[in-house]
Amino acid sequence: MVEKVHVRTTLNGEPTEFLVYPYQSLLETLREVIGLTGTKEGCNDGNCGACTVQVDDRIVDSCLVLGVEVEGKKVTTVEGLATPAGLHPLQQAFLEEASLQCGICTPGFLVASKALLDREPKADEHRIRHWLAGNLCRCTGYDKIIRAVQKVGATSKPARATAAQATAKRRPAGARK
Repeated sequence: MVEKVHVRTTLNGEPTEFLVYPYQSLLETLREVIGLTGTKEGCNDGNCGACTVQVDDRIVDSCLVLGVEVEGKKVTTVEGLATPAGLHPLQQAFLEEASLQCGICTPGFLVASKALLDREPKADEHRIRHWLAGNLCRCTGYDKIIRAVQKVGATSKPARATAAQATAKRRPAGARK
């Protein structure tokens, strides 16, 4: 019989501990063990980006990462974007630009977009489209999503990138096709 593993991580800025089977994906862990259901399951094989979360300075498809792999790491989900004071600017822009319909892809787009703007606040349309290529939407098309990201980027103040951010890659090896 396989025993659960004790994992310590920082989840949305808060120290978090949980027990998980070594074969459970991070997606299953977030939704079924921890109870954070904002991260969505689309394809469960790394092709759609609906389950995108940030682990340290990389965005990953949480369906392809094991829950035990986040031991000692910082994980950010869509639930970590808003604050008690209100929505994150990206969330607000998605609403204002009508960038969502069914909502399955939205959490992945939000987390991926935030990761991009953290690195490149003034990313142009081409860069945004390239960055979000791992996230699929079957409802909206992409123009409204791109507009929302551009809107937030246009109002952001340039941030100085850390060494880790400057060298971070959009897709870790094996994370997305």
